[in-house]
Parts: sequence; C-alpha cells; structure tokens
Amino acid sequence: MKPTEVRRLLDMLCMKLGFCLPPSAKQQLEQAPPGDANEFARAVFTAEGMDPDRADLHLFRQVRHYIADAMRRSTIEAEGQVPE
Repeated sequence: MKPTEVRRLLDMLCMKLGFCLPPSAKQQLEQAPPGDANEFARAVFTAEGMDPDRADLHLFRQVRHYIADAMRRSTIEAEGQVPE
C-alpha cells in the first residue's frame, strides 16, 4: 500500500472505530505497512496500546475487515494502472 492509502485507512479507523494512533505510529505504518491484514491489524492494536491476543474478537475482525478492504482496493488500483 502507498503511504497515502495507509494514511487514509488509519484516518478511517480513527473515525469509525476510535483507533486514533499517535503520529509516530502512523508514520511507521505509512513507511512500512505490514503486507498481511492480520499483521496490520495486530500492529494497529499494539500501537493503540492494546494486546491483540486479548482484544475483543468482534472489534479485531472489524479492524481487519477495513484493512483487508483497503489492501484489496490498493491492489486493484495498482493492477489497473497503465504503464507509461
């Protein structure tokens, strides 16, 4: 995912689910986003100061759903780009 896509995703997680990460955590995820939705969700929970292994399963799945959707859109957009 591109940094702008990660930023958009993190802003959505903040607005919709209350996962408003500190700027340093946001920057780290923008620069090196995990390539897997599960790992990305775990990183979000950890950055929020929560243990992903003890998190509410429904909430974890919601976060993972938003991440997987953003990753899917990113892949579709990247594949749809025509090289110049």
